[in-house]
Amino acid sequence: MHRFIFCLLCSILFLLPLPLGSYRPWAILTMGVFISFTFFIHLINCVMHTKHSLFPARCYWPLLVVLASVIFVCTLQLYGDSADPFQTKQMLVKTSFMFMLCWLIFTYCNNAQRIKRLIYTIVCAGVLQALYASYLNFSPDILSPLFNYQHTERAIGTFTYANFLANYLALCLCLGIGVLISELERGVNSNKHSITQTLRDWAEVLLSSKIILRASLIIIIVALILTRSRMGNSAFFIALILVSLLALFVYKQKPNAFKLLIVSFFIIDLIIIGAIFDVEKVKQRISETSLQFETRDEVVRDSIPLILAKPLLGSGGGTFYTVFPAYQSELYSGYYDNAHNDYVQFAVELGIPTTALLGLLVLYCLWLCIDTMRKRKTALYQGVAFGCATTIITMLLHSLVDYSLQAGANSMLFIAILCLAILTNKLPAAKRNKKRRSDG
Repeated sequence: MHRFIFCLLCSILFLLPLPLGSYRPWAILTMGVFISFTFFIHLINCVMHTKHSLFPARCYWPLLVVLASVIFVCTLQLYGDSADPFQTKQMLVKTSFMFMLCWLIFTYCNNAQRIKRLIYTIVCAGVLQALYASYLNFSPDILSPLFNYQHTERAIGTFTYANFLANYLALCLCLGIGVLISELERGVNSNKHSITQTLRDWAEVLLSSKIILRASLIIIIVALILTRSRMGNSAFFIALILVSLLALFVYKQKPNAFKLLIVSFFIIDLIIIGAIFDVEKVKQRISETSLQFETRDEVVRDSIPLILAKPLLGSGGGTFYTVFPAYQSELYSGYYDNAHNDYVQFAVELGIPTTALLGLLVLYCLWLCIDTMRKRKTALYQGVAFGCATTIITMLLHSLVDYSLQAGANSMLFIAILCLAILTNKLPAAKRNKKRRSDG
């Protein structure tokens, strides 16, 4: 039963992006029913087998407490003065699904092997999205086989918005890179820079048994470029640079080919693969970006009075598009049902204290990732911590100009990654032999 529930958990994470990125209410409700069913099986398992603990360990509670706080605030809003009770109820239900998902991850991803399998499931979901999005992007005359959705020249996969796909692919990439780093050879001669050692390191990066994972990451990179997302691409590569530089100083027992692997992502993926799949279009969109023609900064400006009007509890979960028109100082091009800034949108809808609590949670998980890279000896935990740290910084950057966390697939994947950040720091190391245990 324990293994069966873990398989259901992997299935949930694999299926999340398929129903339009779980952005529509019916889609998130469908996935929520799946999560609730799995959680119900977990409860039955705990009743039938008393040796299985119903509650996760206390060290995992900070994340659960923060999500419970969001649920509490949404409940207060429902019985208070939410600007749109229906939308607030939607956020309440969605957050409840996230709470159950985290509970299941903390309970059933209880060893290195399962963490690795969970991440491989996420990477496979990313590869599927990348292949599907690339196929549709190179076949502009056909409708999407799923839901007959009309696609644009920017790749969107099964999502409704190219930037949602870009953010999702970036998260999958970060985790995949983390696992790839964990599988690189570690040795006492990692500081020797002979030509033979360098060639051996390049061979390990490019020609080893890990080539399937490396090829999968290249496929995801191609689709990320095809989304033409400015911040989606920029945030990923900026985050990769920052965490790589940080890892050079804090990593315990760096892999021999660590530097070469990171360099390969910029030489092979960004320059060579990017040139083939026209990364210049992304560069052109970035270079042509101007505050004079962008209206997102005006949306942020006009949202400030909204935050100040109800700073404690906000206007109600999911109510931004309801309350914003009354504060809109001028007509912008297009209709803004989201703030294009997750920080502002959370502050408007949930209030400043809850938004600050969510921010502290993310920063806490980032610190745990750095601590894991610095102190732990388990290669997988170190690598996954690298991937989670890159993911967190990617999301922090992307959320400045977009609303990726409003899509259920992205927000649930991100919350799962925060769980992995905590797990890799708190899980005890596996026994190496009967006499000695790794200190982690």
